[in-house]
Amino acid sequence: MTAGPGTEEAQPVTSALQSAPMPRKVTAKKLIVTPIVIVLALIGTYVWISNVSLDPIEKNSLSGALVRQALWQHIRLTAYSTFFVLVIAIPLGIALTRGGVRKASPVATAIANLGQSIPSIGLLALLTFWLGIGPRTALVGMVAYAVLPVLSNTMSGLRGIDPQLVDAARGIGMSGFGVLTKVELPLAVPLILAGVRNALVLNVGTGTLAGFVSGGGLGTLITNGIVTQRTRVLIVGSVLAVALALFVDWLASLAELQLTPRGLEES
Repeated sequence: MTAGPGTEEAQPVTSALQSAPMPRKVTAKKLIVTPIVIVLALIGTYVWISNVSLDPIEKNSLSGALVRQALWQHIRLTAYSTFFVLVIAIPLGIALTRGGVRKASPVATAIANLGQSIPSIGLLALLTFWLGIGPRTALVGMVAYAVLPVLSNTMSGLRGIDPQLVDAARGIGMSGFGVLTKVELPLAVPLILAGVRNALVLNVGTGTLAGFVSGGGLGTLITNGIVTQRTRVLIVGSVLAVALALFVDWLASLAELQLTPRGLEES
């Protein structure tokens, strides 16, 4: 049977998608070991703190209700800030690789760099002059600090695609939107997801500073431990923050495995 029109032109796109394996950064060992380490760290901390004599200040700071509230606030701050980062950075990264908008990419990248060039605690302090203290200030600071990795990875992923693949896709009659969604974005997914993972971990870390601007989260425990000179409170807050960062990174690893096109994975 004779091949239909455009079959030969479609071949480069198909073959490239299948023959461009990328190394898996997420190993099976990591997926198994990470949750075990998290559980052991949390159990060890709980057993330790349950078997030491706490003074009234420590008992108040480490009461179950306050710890659960701080943890939930931290998760909520991380989720909200990451959502806004994705809404801002991915569409902007796509736009900055299209047509005449490319000329604005150095300016946009420089602005995004401002978030990370300023120390996170300094950024939050500056934002308090504009927004006052509270969760909103912490949220804006977290978004500003985490935009860069997602934006730069989105742009790098799209710019790194072989132009011949784009030309071949257009040659078989695909629209600009079709080329973007069916060829460019699937090829750029690994880099974009890596940027999202970085942003998630950054947001968990930056979220610990929310306590300094009355933004809630696990930073409240850390701040209370510093102010009251209670090392145990400081340690519990720090362990929970580290465990949350590892857990978020682990969840992002699972999402990366699921969302990366099978043809781009190393067999």
